[in-house]
Amino acid sequence: QVELEESGGGLVQAGGSLRLSCSASRTIFRLGYMGWYRQVSGGQRELVARISYAGTTTYADSVKGRFTISRNSDNNTVWLQMNSLTPSDTAVYICHADRWALGDKVEYWGQGRQVTVSS
Repeated sequence: QVELEESGGGLVQAGGSLRLSCSASRTIFRLGYMGWYRQVSGGQRELVARISYAGTTTYADSVKGRFTISRNSDNNTVWLQMNSLTPSDTAVYICHADRWALGDKVEYWGQGRQVTVSS
């Protein structure tokens, strides 16, 4: 079993920056994609950014040019640098990771970190 331990986030004014970190509790597994989703109360969970083991990145259109995802695959840690934040970025940000085991994809989720951007 892998647990994802998140840190960072919090409250910031519009235009400010925040950083999220997420580390997997076990490093013996090679994780595939690691990334971040976000969810507002009553809304659907949406992909914010993800990065493959090889370093290929994917971003939601709404965060391109403002957010940067990076990763250390040796210790299964992923970071999300969030710049130029706007109130629409307010949400719970949830770390996600996956790996393949015997042909099946196994997914892991963190508990979530609150990000609040005030206007």
